[in-house]
Amino acid sequence: MILPIVAYGAPVLREVSQDITPEYPDLQKLIDNMWETMYASNGVGLAAPQVNKPIRLFVVDSEQIINNLEEDETNAYPGDHGIKQVFINAKIVDTEGDEWAYQEGCLSIPKIREDVSRPEKVKIRYMDENFKQHERTFHGITARVIFHEYDHIEGKLFIDYLKPLKKRLLKGKLDDISKGKIKVDYKMTFPR
Repeated sequence: MILPIVAYGAPVLREVSQDITPEYPDLQKLIDNMWETMYASNGVGLAAPQVNKPIRLFVVDSEQIINNLEEDETNAYPGDHGIKQVFINAKIVDTEGDEWAYQEGCLSIPKIREDVSRPEKVKIRYMDENFKQHERTFHGITARVIFHEYDHIEGKLFIDYLKPLKKRLLKGKLDDISKGKIKVDYKMTFPR
């Protein structure tokens, strides 16, 4: 089932999410719905707060990006083959490498894309959908998507990384999003 995506301005997007246990009600159904919602919205990642659930859960499919690189971009992310993965109760263990800028967007902040600088690599501890624990290091565009989705479960948004002047310039657009004065081709709910 395709779930509505929560728009900028909703309090759930600013909450630090809670860990969950395997007994979380209808967890597999929620994960399936998040995948369906993400793909229906043309996203490459989706965090539970974006579907109004303040829990530490997100899904990432960076294979879509890697598999759709233009011919002249194929060497842009060496060794990054992309992933399609569920992250539960994730915690960043370490980051490393030089920061690099990339134009990010967010399904909860439609029609705004801005350069955000993030480290090259992220080491993260998480559980998969079977609650098996993992600790892995990701790099390239996969690390980028993980950082972005991880921020959601920490109550952060990519616009928080922008310089104050840039944020002021975007204020009108952000206000329009929070008031529902925007048209998107996927289901959204707006703050009241």
